[in-house]
Amino acid sequence: MEKQIEIYGIRSIIEAIESSKEISKVYLLKSDSPQSSLFRSLVILLERKNIKSSFVPKEKFKKYSEKNHQGAVAILSPVTLLSIEDLISSTFDEKSPKTYLLLDGVTDTRNFGAIIRTSAAADIDGIIISQNNSAPINADVVKTSSGGVFKIPIARVSNIKDAILYLSSINVDIVSLSEKADKTIYEVDLKKSVGLILGSEDRGISKSILSLSNETVSIPISSKIDSLNVSVAFSAVIFELVRQRRF
Repeated sequence: MEKQIEIYGIRSIIEAIESSKEISKVYLLKSDSPQSSLFRSLVILLERKNIKSSFVPKEKFKKYSEKNHQGAVAILSPVTLLSIEDLISSTFDEKSPKTYLLLDGVTDTRNFGAIIRTSAAADIDGIIISQNNSAPINADVVKTSSGGVFKIPIARVSNIKDAILYLSSINVDIVSLSEKADKTIYEVDLKKSVGLILGSEDRGISKSILSLSNETVSIPISSKIDSLNVSVAFSAVIFELVRQRRF
């Protein structure tokens, strides 16, 4: 597995952004002291380029103490992330049903990696994540996915709603997985092109996104537990889709 590539220092990160490097996330040192103009320029650039970033306490930067980080560390993405338009143009046609996975708030890297691994096993056509509400694609994701991250095209969008509307415009059915749904995965037709939405474990899928769905489905589970891990739930749904289409 390739080692996670990190960039240290404000100027180096700015140069990487201006050179169109694929950046997964930028960590910025939280400080009560006034920031330099160069630091503020980086923050503005991150916002303008819609690059995921977060302010973190100095404890997070302890492992970078031997680096001249200047309060900023960028993590390069090991894969090239596509736009929704590029993903669809490279994968979609009307001759065969397609499957796209949309992640609404899956922020745990291990869950993300496991989902990607299952996606590769089920041969789905693409994964769509949001800019600011998704786990970064880092070394942990690469490891957990068992290399699947290099086998599935991934698109990043500013807002999952935009991706839903785009998929709906080309007649892709939007199916959301929710434990509160009355209809189960065994009662819905998954043979057509589908955009499957998974939500975060703590909040699920937001109401505004559920309202854009063609179908909302659940997995019938025992009353002994409240819910399934999101990556496990995805496995149940995606292989029901595989069963319907192939068997």
